Amino acid sequence: QVQLVESGGGLVQVGGSLRLSCAASGRMDGITAMGWYRQNPEKGREFVALIVMSANSIMYANSVKGRFTISRDNAKNTIYLQMNDLKPEDTNVYFCYARRPGRTDYWGQGTQVTVSS
Repeated sequence: QVQLVESGGGLVQVGGSLRLSCAASGRMDGITAMGWYRQNPEKGREFVALIVMSANSIMYANSVKGRFTISRDNAKNTIYLQMNDLKPEDTNVYFCYARRPGRTDYWGQGTQVTVSS
């Protein structure tokens, strides 16, 4: 089992920045990727970014490319999402996930990000 705890959400003005953290614990062997999704009632769930652990390759949604940066700290089993130039449409609950092939993804509890105009 893997436990994921997100933190760092909050209220920020348009153009501001936030950094989300996702601390993982438990059995981490076999985890091949970690990343972020976001969700709101209007749009549903939307992919944001992921990092492939072995290759350190990274993918972003087009909507956040150039503004968001995903990174990781292996020693702390933590991934981060640095969010810059935030826009009202970035208002969502952000969820961290971890993927182990052959089973359902692990998810955190989510952290609310609200961007006010």
